Amino acid sequence: MAHFAEIGIDNIVKRVVVIHNNELLDDNNKEQESLGIAFCQSLFGGGTWKQTSYNRSFRKNFAGIGYTFDKSRDAFISPQPASDWTLNEDTCMWESPE
Repeated sequence: MAHFAEIGIDNIVKRVVVIHNNELLDDNNKEQESLGIAFCQSLFGGGTWKQTSYNRSFRKNFAGIGYTFDKSRDAFISPQPASDWTLNEDTCMWESPE
């Protein structure tokens, strides 16, 4: 199964949906994110969509509602737990001040 996140104007994840991998297959049976995006847009009437990985194999973290999509990092970032936590640039995960 493939997971896609709808991104709002403010780059905040509005929802995450699951679609069948068959929706991503091109004529050569290769998965294409663009086909999944087109499927989500047709199913939900438009929107900005990005594929997200449940096992974090791309885009750093699995998207969740309220997460931010950072275009420059091509990553989903969870909300900051507290103002003194810092973002690990490699993992895009928040680290406590310890």
